[in-house]
Amino acid sequence: MEMNFHLAKALPVVALNNDLAAQNINNCPPPSKIFHGREMVLTQMHQYYAEGTHQRIFLLHGLGGAGKTQIALKFIEESSRFSDVFLIDTSTPNTIDIGLTNIAVSNNSGSNAQDAVRWMSRTAHEWLLVFDNADDPKVNPHNYFPRCKHGNILITSRNPGLAVHAGANAAVSDMEETDSVELLLKSAAQDSKPQSWEVAREIELCYFPLAIIQAGAFISKSGALDSYLAYYSANRVRLLSEKPAQTHDDYASTVYTTWQISFDQLTPLAATLLQLCSFLHHQRISEQIFSNASMYTFPAHGPSNEELRGPLEILSHFTDTAGSWDSLKFMDLMHELIGYSLISFDPVTKLFSIHPLVHKWSQSTVTDQRGYHWHMVAIAGMSFGAIPDKTKHVASLQFVAHVDSLLQGETAAAIEAIDFGFECIYIYNWAGQDKKAEALALAVLQRRRTIFGEGHPHTLIAMGNLAMTYHQLGRLQEAEALQNVVFEKQNTIFGEDHPDTLIAMGDLANTYYQLGRVKEAEELQSVVFEKRQTIFGEDHPHTLNAMGNLASTYYRLGCVHEAEALQSVVFEKQKTILGEGHPHTLIAMGNLAMTYHQLGRLQEAEELQSVVLQKRNIILGEDHPETLIAMGNLAMIYYQLGHVQQADELQSVVFKKRKTVLGEDHPRTLVAMGNLAEIYHRISRMEEAEPLRQRRSQLIWE
Repeated sequence: MEMNFHLAKALPVVALNNDLAAQNINNCPPPSKIFHGREMVLTQMHQYYAEGTHQRIFLLHGLGGAGKTQIALKFIEESSRFSDVFLIDTSTPNTIDIGLTNIAVSNNSGSNAQDAVRWMSRTAHEWLLVFDNADDPKVNPHNYFPRCKHGNILITSRNPGLAVHAGANAAVSDMEETDSVELLLKSAAQDSKPQSWEVAREIELCYFPLAIIQAGAFISKSGALDSYLAYYSANRVRLLSEKPAQTHDDYASTVYTTWQISFDQLTPLAATLLQLCSFLHHQRISEQIFSNASMYTFPAHGPSNEELRGPLEILSHFTDTAGSWDSLKFMDLMHELIGYSLISFDPVTKLFSIHPLVHKWSQSTVTDQRGYHWHMVAIAGMSFGAIPDKTKHVASLQFVAHVDSLLQGETAAAIEAIDFGFECIYIYNWAGQDKKAEALALAVLQRRRTIFGEGHPHTLIAMGNLAMTYHQLGRLQEAEALQNVVFEKQNTIFGEDHPDTLIAMGDLANTYYQLGRVKEAEELQSVVFEKRQTIFGEDHPHTLNAMGNLASTYYRLGCVHEAEALQSVVFEKQKTILGEGHPHTLIAMGNLAMTYHQLGRLQEAEELQSVVLQKRNIILGEDHPETLIAMGNLAMIYYQLGHVQQADELQSVVFKKRKTVLGEDHPRTLVAMGNLAEIYHRISRMEEAEPLRQRRSQLIWE
């Protein structure tokens, strides 16, 4: 079957005769000469249009510059099934009307758009009608579809919502690495040789087609393949905003200008929301970040209502007259952004994401960078602060990437005006990123010393946070020194029954425990447990935490039966109150498992510790410190059960990961080193066991 190509260009309808219309329509452009890749999408399109006899409608959707039109043109070039192809500029109702009118005139079937649609409905041919650049969410291309059961329609759009009209669709975004390298070398007029390949692989530009093509144009002009990244790092906005003089297609916009076109169509509030989100990490953005913040209350040690006036005003746009969160208002704005592919949404996880290049570009559109940055820090801090304590541990894992993004290069400055440093420290500590927590805790403490003075309660809280971080890092002497100061001052200011004093007492006791001063730890923990039981009741999380700490100290003192009695109570209550998968429940379960291990109840110990490891792997990830604790404990249970090979495998992983993350001289690494040496000794791998023992002794001595 022969195929006629038709480009229904937006020509003035007046003075358009049949010959002129035919001349323009019979000029469907070929794809770019440097077109490369997209095999999966093209295969999907070919398979779809080959199926069935009813009208087939396919949607290509994605960011401006992702290559949707080029894929459509490549598909048309490869296809032989269509009798006629009509390409219409669908950017406005006017261009659609002109395009359809040209079809009618060129086929002698009338003089307006309705005539063209009627003609196609009557024409039983395998025509393909392409609605190109159907980007305006206010324009419904379905209104222009021929009402018939035959024919084929292809839509290219930034709006994924047009999938409601299509029988199939494909999201067009980044290229595969191999294809993106080939495209870069082609557009840069470079030979595809190994040396060029290795250099080009470093210029990934997030594998985004238009960015790659612009980079190639710059490289072809300057010949600077090996130095492009340096140019790009220093001049990103300029390089992605300038139109190259030499191009391979008719695409008129650059990377940044094509997105600016979409941005300019947004309502002011949608634009603001996109810009705020650009200060978060580009992935896993949730509605809950904003909805939680709207429920924030004002603790005594936090920022005031006046300090939060800006963020509160932003959040007020998403609440109803009673101040309750209005999810529909928020989603309406997000759908506006999704309509231009500036943000994408995963219906399974209910999370939003922004393309990395769009993420950087949208930040560049913010004129008040410092103000927007602080507003997003405040909203994130308010959000985390509003999460109930019992779920904060897990929530920290969802927030940590956003905190990284918010504090990037702004450790102190980002909290200078709105102090949410505590929430960020907690997130880093609970996520096991103690080095980052330390840097932030030092900045917060210094700021509070300057503002409030050494003995102020706000300063003491900051000092306690830094001490907790030192404890996590294994710098126990430094932790003890700070905790002694905090405990003494809290005791003097508030008295020994105050919750803050009891927190300080418990923290100091835990450090004594780690330092081997177990009797001193027991004395303090007994006081904390008794007072919390009196003040809060026996089922309160603070009480159960104190009970668990006292049980661990009994275990260390050799009072194993007393430890088991307390740990059994803690485990059952945590399971009932928090659920079996909660991190605090898993701590209690793991502690009870090790007591069973000490009592010789190895099968029970293995069962509990296996559950702990499995759940921590899922909830916290395999590299989290608490996951490694469970792995190391299970390894030693395997060792006692005689499952030495399994013990070796687990303990080797623990030792390597701790050595990499914590350093060779960290107490937890030394524990793993000693355990692994013991396992090696058991299986007669003395040549490996002895160096570990000697190295451990050397590090402890140092």
